[in-house]
Amino acid sequence: MDREIEIDLARRLIAGDAGAFDRFVEHFQTKIFRHAWLMCRNREDAEEVAQEALLRVFEKFDQLKTPERVRPWVFQIARNECLMKRRRSIFAPERELSLEELMPVREMRDGGFRIEIADWSILPENEVLQSEMRGVLADAIAALPDNYRPVILLRDMEEMSTEETAQILGLSEDVVRTRLHRARLALRKDLDRYFRAHPAGKSATKEEGKE
Repeated sequence: MDREIEIDLARRLIAGDAGAFDRFVEHFQTKIFRHAWLMCRNREDAEEVAQEALLRVFEKFDQLKTPERVRPWVFQIARNECLMKRRRSIFAPERELSLEELMPVREMRDGGFRIEIADWSILPENEVLQSEMRGVLADAIAALPDNYRPVILLRDMEEMSTEETAQILGLSEDVVRTRLHRARLALRKDLDRYFRAHPAGKSATKEEGKE
């Protein structure tokens, strides 16, 4: 449904319908802010990025030739603004962690290592939707290296296709698939730690609802 709304608004703006302007901004500003916040991890930076990205979108709107591609086009502009802001931001980290530092591993008797991830198939869906869980996920995404974070944001949070993500990031589809797979594994380490530390999350949630 979101895609249909976006395409319709893009077509109206291309046709010169000024009435679509406010609805377009309302539709995209929250999405862009969320993307920028997870990239920058600073509210002021994210607000500035969202404002600048929307400004650039409307400055360049005559360059959008295909309304059906409005979402990846908007997020490509937002990503560029995020990268520029991040490069000059005082909040940018001094060092980016490597993927190896994020991976969950367990040392074996033979001296080797293997990835250790808990089985999530038994976890209740409503547990994942709790605000604390969303905070853990946001922190885990923010800790990803710069080359992995945008892949998971675009593919899993903005529901872009592999092809769209590859075009936005200037990568091959195979590279997108590889980075997405590795980023998901890295995220699972932090989420796995959270669930191991909260084995009674479901029952606690129910008890709170009774009070």
